[in-house]
Amino acid sequence: MPTKPTKKKPQVSAAAPARRRELLDTAAEVFAEQGYNATTVRKIADHAGMLAGSLYYHFDSKESMLEEILRTFLDELWGGYDAVLGAELDPRETLEALVTESFREIDRHRAAVAIYQKESKQLVAQERFAFLAESQRRFEKAWLSTLERGVAAEVFRADLDVRLTYRFVRDTVWVAASWYRPGGQHSPEEIARQYLSMVLDGIAVRE
Repeated sequence: MPTKPTKKKPQVSAAAPARRRELLDTAAEVFAEQGYNATTVRKIADHAGMLAGSLYYHFDSKESMLEEILRTFLDELWGGYDAVLGAELDPRETLEALVTESFREIDRHRAAVAIYQKESKQLVAQERFAFLAESQRRFEKAWLSTLERGVAAEVFRADLDVRLTYRFVRDTVWVAASWYRPGGQHSPEEIARQYLSMVLDGIAVRE
Protein backbone atom coordinates (compact mmCIF):
# COMPACT_ATOMS: atom_id res chain seq x y z
CA MET A 1 0.00 0.00 0.00
CA PRO A 2 1.59 3.32 -1.04
CA THR A 3 2.43 5.59 1.82
CA LYS A 4 1.12 9.11 1.98
CA PRO A 5 3.72 11.75 1.26
CA THR A 6 4.46 13.61 4.45
CA LYS A 7 3.88 17.33 4.41
CA LYS A 8 6.99 19.33 4.99
CA LYS A 9 6.74 21.91 7.74
CA PRO A 10 7.40 25.44 6.53
CA GLN A 11 10.89 26.48 7.53
CA VAL A 12 11.68 29.91 8.83
CA SER A 13 14.54 31.35 6.84
CA ALA A 14 17.71 31.88 8.81
CA ALA A 15 17.89 35.27 7.13
CA ALA A 16 14.52 36.39 8.54
CA PRO A 17 15.78 37.68 11.92
CA ALA A 18 18.69 39.44 10.19
CA ARG A 19 16.32 41.06 7.70
CA ARG A 20 14.04 42.15 10.53
CA ARG A 21 17.03 43.75 12.27
CA GLU A 22 18.00 45.54 9.05
CA LEU A 23 14.46 46.91 8.66
CA LEU A 24 14.43 48.15 12.26
CA ASP A 25 17.81 49.82 11.75
CA THR A 26 16.46 51.52 8.63
CA ALA A 27 13.28 52.61 10.41
CA ALA A 28 15.31 53.99 13.32
CA GLU A 29 17.38 56.15 10.99
CA VAL A 30 14.25 57.49 9.27
CA PHE A 31 12.48 58.18 12.58
CA ALA A 32 15.59 59.96 13.91
CA GLU A 33 16.05 62.07 10.80
CA GLN A 34 12.45 62.96 9.91
CA GLY A 35 10.61 62.64 13.22
CA TYR A 36 8.11 60.00 14.26
CA ASN A 37 4.95 61.85 13.21
CA ALA A 38 6.33 62.76 9.80
CA THR A 39 7.48 59.21 9.07
CA THR A 40 5.10 56.90 7.24
CA VAL A 41 5.36 53.18 6.58
CA ARG A 42 5.83 54.06 2.91
CA LYS A 43 8.84 56.25 3.71
CA ILE A 44 10.44 53.45 5.69
CA ALA A 45 9.73 50.97 2.91
CA ASP A 46 11.24 53.34 0.33
CA HIS A 47 14.44 53.62 2.35
CA ALA A 48 14.49 49.83 2.74
CA GLY A 49 14.03 49.33 -1.02
CA MET A 50 10.74 47.47 -0.77
CA LEU A 51 7.00 47.99 -1.19
CA ALA A 52 5.01 49.26 1.79
CA GLY A 53 2.85 46.14 1.67
CA SER A 54 5.92 43.95 2.04
CA LEU A 55 6.90 45.78 5.21
CA TYR A 56 3.61 44.74 6.80
CA TYR A 57 4.76 41.12 6.43
CA HIS A 58 7.30 41.87 9.18
CA PHE A 59 5.52 44.53 11.29
CA ASP A 60 1.88 45.43 11.79
CA SER A 61 2.46 49.18 12.17
CA LYS A 62 5.07 51.88 12.53
CA GLU A 63 4.17 52.01 16.24
CA SER A 64 5.25 48.40 16.71
CA MET A 65 8.51 49.15 14.90
CA LEU A 66 9.23 52.13 17.14
CA GLU A 67 8.35 50.17 20.27
CA GLU A 68 10.77 47.38 19.35
CA ILE A 69 13.52 49.89 18.52
CA LEU A 70 13.19 51.65 21.89
CA ARG A 71 12.75 48.47 23.94
CA THR A 72 15.85 46.91 22.37
CA PHE A 73 17.90 50.01 23.16
CA LEU A 74 16.66 50.30 26.74
CA ASP A 75 17.00 46.58 27.46
CA GLU A 76 20.65 46.72 26.41
CA LEU A 77 21.22 49.96 28.30
CA TRP A 78 19.83 48.49 31.52
CA GLY A 79 21.77 45.28 31.05
CA GLY A 80 24.93 47.38 31.14
CA TYR A 81 23.74 49.72 33.90
CA ASP A 82 22.60 46.87 36.16
CA ALA A 83 25.99 45.19 35.79
CA VAL A 84 27.69 48.43 36.85
CA LEU A 85 25.33 49.09 39.76
CA GLY A 86 25.69 45.53 41.01
CA ALA A 87 29.50 45.57 40.90
CA GLU A 88 29.90 47.32 44.28
CA LEU A 89 32.19 49.98 42.86
CA ASP A 90 32.94 53.16 44.76
CA PRO A 91 30.93 56.26 43.71
CA ARG A 92 33.58 57.67 41.38
CA GLU A 93 34.13 54.32 39.68
CA THR A 94 30.36 53.88 39.35
CA LEU A 95 29.98 57.30 37.72
CA GLU A 96 32.85 56.56 35.34
CA ALA A 97 31.37 53.18 34.41
CA LEU A 98 27.85 54.60 33.87
CA VAL A 99 29.19 57.33 31.59
CA THR A 100 31.28 54.81 29.63
CA GLU A 101 28.32 52.46 29.26
CA SER A 102 26.18 55.37 28.06
CA PHE A 103 28.63 56.23 25.28
CA ARG A 104 28.79 52.56 24.29
CA GLU A 105 25.02 52.54 23.91
CA ILE A 106 25.17 55.68 21.78
CA ASP A 107 27.66 53.82 19.61
CA ARG A 108 25.36 50.78 19.32
CA HIS A 109 22.02 52.61 19.09
CA ARG A 110 22.71 56.18 17.97
CA ALA A 111 19.41 56.55 16.09
CA ALA A 112 17.37 55.05 18.94
CA VAL A 113 18.97 57.47 21.40
CA ALA A 114 18.11 60.39 19.11
CA ILE A 115 14.51 59.18 18.87
CA TYR A 116 14.30 58.76 22.64
CA GLN A 117 15.52 62.31 23.18
CA LYS A 118 13.19 63.89 20.65
CA GLU A 119 10.03 61.84 21.06
CA SER A 120 9.83 60.35 24.57
CA LYS A 121 7.87 63.24 26.14
CA GLN A 122 5.16 62.83 23.53
CA LEU A 123 5.24 59.02 23.43
CA VAL A 124 4.80 58.41 27.18
CA ALA A 125 1.20 59.59 26.89
CA GLN A 126 0.48 56.41 24.90
CA GLU A 127 -0.11 53.25 26.93
CA ARG A 128 2.19 51.08 24.82
CA PHE A 129 5.10 53.44 25.55
CA ALA A 130 4.53 53.68 29.30
CA PHE A 131 7.79 51.75 29.77
CA LEU A 132 9.66 54.93 28.81
CA ALA A 133 8.51 56.72 31.96
CA GLU A 134 9.51 53.77 34.16
CA SER A 135 12.94 53.66 32.54
CA GLN A 136 13.36 57.39 33.14
CA ARG A 137 12.54 56.96 36.84
CA ARG A 138 15.10 54.15 37.15
CA PHE A 139 17.65 56.21 35.24
CA GLU A 140 17.24 59.22 37.53
CA LYS A 141 17.42 57.08 40.68
CA ALA A 142 20.63 55.36 39.53
CA TRP A 143 22.44 58.60 38.78
CA LEU A 144 21.19 60.57 41.79
CA SER A 145 22.06 57.78 44.23
CA THR A 146 25.57 57.54 42.75
CA LEU A 147 26.13 61.27 43.15
CA GLU A 148 24.65 61.26 46.67
CA ARG A 149 26.93 58.38 47.67
CA GLY A 150 29.88 60.34 46.33
CA VAL A 151 29.02 63.39 48.40
CA ALA A 152 28.44 61.27 51.53
CA ALA A 153 31.79 59.51 51.01
CA GLU A 154 33.50 62.88 50.49
CA VAL A 155 34.55 61.82 47.00
CA PHE A 156 32.46 64.59 45.44
CA ARG A 157 32.22 68.14 46.76
CA ALA A 158 29.99 68.74 49.78
CA ASP A 159 28.37 71.79 48.13
CA LEU A 160 27.39 69.82 45.03
CA ASP A 161 23.79 70.23 43.91
CA VAL A 162 23.25 66.59 42.96
CA ARG A 163 20.04 67.12 40.99
CA LEU A 164 21.54 69.94 38.93
CA THR A 165 24.68 67.86 38.37
CA TYR A 166 22.56 64.89 37.30
CA ARG A 167 20.73 66.99 34.73
CA PHE A 168 23.99 68.41 33.40
CA VAL A 169 25.63 65.00 33.08
CA ARG A 170 22.49 63.43 31.57
CA ASP A 171 22.03 66.11 28.94
CA THR A 172 25.69 66.51 27.98
CA VAL A 173 26.21 62.75 27.63
CA TRP A 174 23.13 61.91 25.58
CA VAL A 175 23.33 64.94 23.30
CA ALA A 176 26.35 63.18 21.78
CA ALA A 177 23.85 61.15 19.73
CA SER A 178 23.32 64.27 17.59
CA TRP A 179 26.95 64.37 16.41
CA TYR A 180 28.51 60.99 17.15
CA ARG A 181 28.96 58.61 14.23
CA PRO A 182 29.96 54.97 14.81
CA GLY A 183 33.33 54.09 13.31
CA GLY A 184 34.65 57.62 13.69
CA GLN A 185 38.03 58.78 14.89
CA HIS A 186 37.32 58.17 18.59
CA SER A 187 35.94 55.05 20.26
CA PRO A 188 33.09 55.34 22.79
CA GLU A 189 35.58 54.57 25.55
CA GLU A 190 37.93 57.35 24.43
CA ILE A 191 35.09 59.87 24.28
CA ALA A 192 33.98 58.80 27.76
CA ARG A 193 37.52 59.21 29.09
CA GLN A 194 37.83 62.74 27.67
CA TYR A 195 34.37 63.68 28.94
CA LEU A 196 35.06 62.34 32.42
CA SER A 197 38.35 64.19 32.68
CA MET A 198 36.41 67.44 32.25
CA VAL A 199 33.43 66.61 34.46
CA LEU A 200 35.25 64.98 37.35
CA ASP A 201 37.68 67.89 37.66
CA GLY A 202 34.62 70.01 38.38
CA ILE A 203 32.83 67.81 40.92
CA ALA A 204 35.59 65.85 42.66
CA VAL A 205 37.04 66.95 46.01
CA ARG A 206 40.30 68.76 45.41
CA GLU A 207 43.29 67.24 47.18
